[in-house]
Amino acid sequence: MVVAAYADPEITYWHARTMTPDEAAAWIAHWTQRWADETGAGWAITLDGEVVGQISLRQVNHTDGLTDVSYWVLPAGRGRGAATAALSTLARWSFEALGLHRIVVHHSIRNAASCAVATKAGFLLEGTKRGDALHVDGWHDMHQHARLADDR
Repeated sequence: MVVAAYADPEITYWHARTMTPDEAAAWIAHWTQRWADETGAGWAITLDGEVVGQISLRQVNHTDGLTDVSYWVLPAGRGRGAATAALSTLARWSFEALGLHRIVVHHSIRNAASCAVATKAGFLLEGTKRGDALHVDGWHDMHQHARLADDR
């Protein structure tokens, strides 16, 4: 599923990478270590028992109570609220179970779908980081959204 996801033009475009089967296996295997080290975590996003995407806490900083989130959704799950539900659930869990203070989402200013997901999940737009991420067509400005524990 991960290899197919990173072959999807939308996912490849926004994440600026593809994955071989070996890279996908290593990426998934790394999730266990990140969880054990308490530095990050990743989950499948499902709809009606079908895996339609993934969501991850990328870099958890327990000392400062911070993390950032990444997510993608396969074509079968797009437009069905899967990413918004996953992001909302993950934020609630991160605040309650992990005691985090701040969660950040970054996305290209050209990625209207990710902007909508973050906004619907209660992540306020804080600003634009100029030339912050390299995509296949060059450098993109990135929106930064954040949600705080007391925003609930």
